[in-house]
Amino acid sequence: MTDKPLHLSLHKQIAMKNMLFILLFVPFLSWADQGNPGLEAIKRAIGAGDVASLSNYFADNVEVSIAGTEKVYPKAKAGDVVKAFFNTNKPSGFKQVHQGASRESSDQYCIGNLSTTAGNYRVYIYVKDTGDAVKIQELRFDKE
Repeated sequence: MTDKPLHLSLHKQIAMKNMLFILLFVPFLSWADQGNPGLEAIKRAIGAGDVASLSNYFADNVEVSIAGTEKVYPKAKAGDVVKAFFNTNKPSGFKQVHQGASRESSDQYCIGNLSTTAGNYRVYIYVKDTGDAVKIQELRFDKE
């Protein structure tokens, strides 16, 4: 008789631990899987060659590097430079390879592959999260 209540108590403890794990961990997975909505929109805009949407995320000054030519542009000029790149390299898709964040700040980065009509490019996106939105600080297109 003493074994049965002990046995049930052990099962209840295990069930409670599992329930606690599910209640605490599953919401985190759901949140983590969402990623950064701004960064997701940036990746979609790059894959579609949508400069109008992409430029909404530009910081006041953006470092743009295309095939080794690197320069800091004001927001409007950066849009023109990226538009010219997309006009000669029509995007057909973007696939993320890696994404991360700096330890010291809310800066984030994404590395991916851009397929275009003129070949493939490795794309580096560096953004700063201002709390209200993410702003592109650097955008690199390196020919593969």
